[in-house]
Amino acid sequence: MTTESLARGPARQRLIVVGSGIAGLYSALLAAEAGAEVVLLTKGALAESNTYYAQGGISAVLDEPAPGDTVAAHIADTLTAGAGHCNEEAVRVLCTEARLDIAGLGRFGVEFDLDDDGDPALGLEAAHSAPRILHAGGDATGAGVAAALIRTVLDFQAAGKIQVIGHAHVTSLSLGGLQGGRVVGANFLHDGRHLGVHGDSVLLATGGAGQLFAQTTNPSVATADGLALAWRVGAAVADLEFFQFHPTCMVLPAEAREVEGNNDPLLISEAVRGEGAVIVDAHGHRFMPDYHPDAELAPRDVVARSIALHLARLGDPNGHVFLDATVIEEQRGSGFLAKRFPTLSKRTRQAGVDWTRELVPVAPAAHYWMGGVVTDLYGRTSVPGLLAAGEVACTGVQGANRLASNSLLEGLVFGRRAVEAFLGSSGASPAGVPQRANSAAGRGAAGPLAPALVPRAGDRLASSAAGSGPHATTALSEPPAALESMESMDGHPLARPASSSGFSRQALRRLMTAKAGVLRDGQLLAEAAETLGSWEGEVLPLNVPDSFAVREHEDSNLLLAAQLLVHAARERRESLGAHYRSDSVRESDSVSEPAAVDDFDKRYTMSRKVSLVHD
Repeated sequence: MTTESLARGPARQRLIVVGSGIAGLYSALLAAEAGAEVVLLTKGALAESNTYYAQGGISAVLDEPAPGDTVAAHIADTLTAGAGHCNEEAVRVLCTEARLDIAGLGRFGVEFDLDDDGDPALGLEAAHSAPRILHAGGDATGAGVAAALIRTVLDFQAAGKIQVIGHAHVTSLSLGGLQGGRVVGANFLHDGRHLGVHGDSVLLATGGAGQLFAQTTNPSVATADGLALAWRVGAAVADLEFFQFHPTCMVLPAEAREVEGNNDPLLISEAVRGEGAVIVDAHGHRFMPDYHPDAELAPRDVVARSIALHLARLGDPNGHVFLDATVIEEQRGSGFLAKRFPTLSKRTRQAGVDWTRELVPVAPAAHYWMGGVVTDLYGRTSVPGLLAAGEVACTGVQGANRLASNSLLEGLVFGRRAVEAFLGSSGASPAGVPQRANSAAGRGAAGPLAPALVPRAGDRLASSAAGSGPHATTALSEPPAALESMESMDGHPLARPASSSGFSRQALRRLMTAKAGVLRDGQLLAEAAETLGSWEGEVLPLNVPDSFAVREHEDSNLLLAAQLLVHAARERRESLGAHYRSDSVRESDSVSEPAAVDDFDKRYTMSRKVSLVHD
C-alpha cells in the first residue's frame, strides 16, 4: 500500500500526539502553548477515550487539603495499594506535583465541584486515608474534564496551534535518524487512505486494553494499540501481568443492553462505596468483612478477587453479587443519590433498577492496565523519539495495583513531564536514567539517541527508589526472547501452539477472561498461551496487517497484547497485587521449574529482539 505524507508547516518542533484521553489532550495543549507544532491523532472522535467514562475523580492534595491530609499520606496510600511494587520516586513526583496540574486544568477551562463554602469538594474513595478526590459534575468527572479540554483543543485548532485528525487509526511508527533507530513519525488509516506524518517525537497516549476481556469498563477503542506500536519498534514493556478489574460493574440484562446499545457493564464508582454502600450476596450476606478488615473500602484487587472467590465458593463463578446503595439514601436522606451520582442514578434507572430502593447486580470487569511501555520520569521510552504517558505507559507509579483516582492524575503529571522532555526543559535526567545523546529541540538533530532505560539487574528506575525497601521496583538483567521463539527469560519453553477453533474477537475475550482474568493458575495460563499461539497464523500479531480494515489492525494488536500479558503472568509465579495465582509459589512447594521472576519485588521487563525491530 502507498503512504501519503501530510504537508509540513513551518520548521518548528513537531510533536505527534496519539490519543485523545486526558494525557493526550493535556499534553497537546501544553506543547502548543509552548510554541511547538502539534498534530493530534485520535482513533475515533475526540471524546472516545477511557477518560471520558471515568467517574471516580482525580486525587490530589491541594494547598488547602482536608483536615489531616498531607502529600506524605497520599504517597503512603499509593505505595500501600501498589503492593510494594511501585517506583517510589515516580509516586513522590505524582503526589507532590498533583496540585500543579490541577491548576493547569483550571487554566484550560476545567471546573471542579465546590462545597457549600465555595471550596473544592473533596471526596473519599477506597484505600485513601483522607478525602482528596476532586470531581467535576458529580460522577461524570471524566466527561467534564474531557469536554473542557476538548473545547480548548478545538479553540487551539481554530487558532492554528493544533492540527487535529480524527478517525485516524495509527498502524505503525516510522523509524529514521542516522542509524534508523529513532521514531520520526506515525502512519495511520484515515478516510480510506494510508497516510503518514513526520515529527521530532511521537507521544503515545492511547490508553489501555480492556477489550482483551469479555467484561470491561473501557470503550471499544481500547484495543492495546499503543502497546503494540511501541513493541514493534523495540520498546521495552513491563508489569503486563498486573491488570486491574473493577469490582463493581453493573451486570446489565440483555434487554437493557439492547435499549442502551451498550454491551459493556456500567461502572459503579468506588465513590459509591466511599459514601457507605455495601456488597452482599444473593442470600443478603455482607461478605466483604470476611475477606479483608477494610471490607468494601479495601483496594480494588482485593474486592474484585474477594467477589470472585465468594462466587466460586457459592458454586456460581460466572454469577454476580449485589451493591446495596439503599443504606446511603437512608443515612443521608431522600434524593442524596440523585444529587451526588446523577449519571449513575440515570443509568441504573434505564437498566430497570431503582437503586434508592433496590440492589444493583454487579461483577468484576477489566478496568485498568498497570503495566505498559516502560518510561522514565519524563515519559521517555527505551526507543529514542518515542514518549508515552497515561495508561499506555508504565512509570511504575501504579505498582501492582492502582490506587483509585490516581489514573487521571498520572496522565496529567507525566503527560506534562513528557512535554517538558520534548521541549528540552527537563534538565538533568533522574539518577540511573541515561541522558539522551541530543536534545529534542530542532528537527533532524545529528546522532542517535541513547535509550531512556537500559534494563539491568538491580538498577532502579529513579533515584529515590535506590533505598533498601524490600519491594523496590527493579529491572531484570536480560530481555526475554521475542515471541517468535516463545521462550522465557530462563529459557524454558512456553506451551507450543496447538490446534483450536479459529480466531475471533469474542473467542479471544472469552479465553482471556476464563484463563487470565481475576483468578489465575499455571495450568490455565499454559492453556491460554497454547490457544493464543495457535491463532498466530491467522492474525500475525508481530506484523502490521496489510489492510485498510481497522478491525484487522485491532485484532493483531489485541492478540499481541494477550500473548505478552499471558507470558508475563506465567513468569510471575507469586501472587502480587492485581496478579493473583491460586498456585502461587508462596502457597505451594509443588512448582519445580524456576520462575523468571524469582524475587516477587522485581519488575518483569520484556522487549523485542533488536534484530527483529525492522522486520
